[in-house]
Amino acid sequence: MGMRLQSVLLNAKQLLKLHSMQTRGRNQPDVPKGHIAVYVGEIQTKRFVIPISYLNHPSFQDLLKQAEKEFGFNHPMGGLTFPCKEDAFIDLTSQLHAS
Repeated sequence: MGMRLQSVLLNAKQLLKLHSMQTRGRNQPDVPKGHIAVYVGEIQTKRFVIPISYLNHPSFQDLLKQAEKEFGFNHPMGGLTFPCKEDAFIDLTSQLHAS
């Protein structure tokens, strides 16, 4: 059971990284209905597209509070920016995607 969960998490991480690389560099990337583009990083940010439903999860609520403390409502990228490590964000979204 543990091996299967690790495999699922690894696949989800790879999908998120691939999606992030595909959407980077476009002027107006497509964001599917029910999703939101967010920026993640402490120094250098990377763009991710996530389901809006993730924002209701308690862990994302914590990230939103961190973002509010750091940026208020003036996010430097023009979109929602999470001031956390990219790996931590990918781990969180992988867990949510698997459940």
